[in-house]
Amino acid sequence: MKIVVCIKQVPGVSSVKIDPETKRLIRDGVISVINPFDYYALEEALRLRELHGGSVTVLSMGPQKAEQSIREALAFGADNAVLLCDKHFAGSDTWGTSYVLALAVRKIGDVDLVLCGKQAIDGDTAQVGPGIAAHMKDWPHAAGVSAINGIEDHMLSVNRMIDGGYDECLLTLPAVLSVIKEINEPRVARLKGWLKAEHSLIDIWDADQIGADVNLLGLNGSPTRVVKTTPPKSRDRKTTFFDGSEAESAGKLLYELRIISAI
Repeated sequence: MKIVVCIKQVPGVSSVKIDPETKRLIRDGVISVINPFDYYALEEALRLRELHGGSVTVLSMGPQKAEQSIREALAFGADNAVLLCDKHFAGSDTWGTSYVLALAVRKIGDVDLVLCGKQAIDGDTAQVGPGIAAHMKDWPHAAGVSAINGIEDHMLSVNRMIDGGYDECLLTLPAVLSVIKEINEPRVARLKGWLKAEHSLIDIWDADQIGADVNLLGLNGSPTRVVKTTPPKSRDRKTTFFDGSEAESAGKLLYELRIISAI
């Protein structure tokens, strides 16, 4: 079974700055890590390989420094790695990103399954997984996957989380899945894996190598763009203290809550 796992390198801090001109995140000088949701996709790929054999290829689009995150994924046990790195990719929206990733999946060839994390924490759109499937034309996609039940006769059975439960879905392979953290518990990379990852070969492909149309890439080629960003308004908070015993304070609190609910 040939599996591709899409990972993204994201800022490793909760507070980042936005360039006022480009409206893009300022990543220079910020510690970068693997997108947390992508660990679950990687772990599930490794488990599927252990059950069905085959290989796991890590695929990422980003600058040269994204090699650090790719080597971490290799340390966990991935077999191969591809970094999509080209100045034309910079500024691409989710449509352009999924277009580039889909072209890379085609170049890898004979892929049975593409796994993505639920979403990237720096954008929170959850659009790249479905976008890859759309660019692959006839590939089915399931989002919010909480379990992979089994694979038989080129059919994949998964649980897709919904409010109050889950749907059990059957997909024909090849397919694309976006998984959530309930699907597994990621393993810890061991020293042997890190040592191997340090010397592993990472293929680096540019736009020409995957046959991408540069007019569909970057800020100019993206159908969506951020035109304005504003920080959320701070909320005025008022703290009220109640004097008296616990019972008296509880009674006063209940009275105030009733007044608020009646407004």
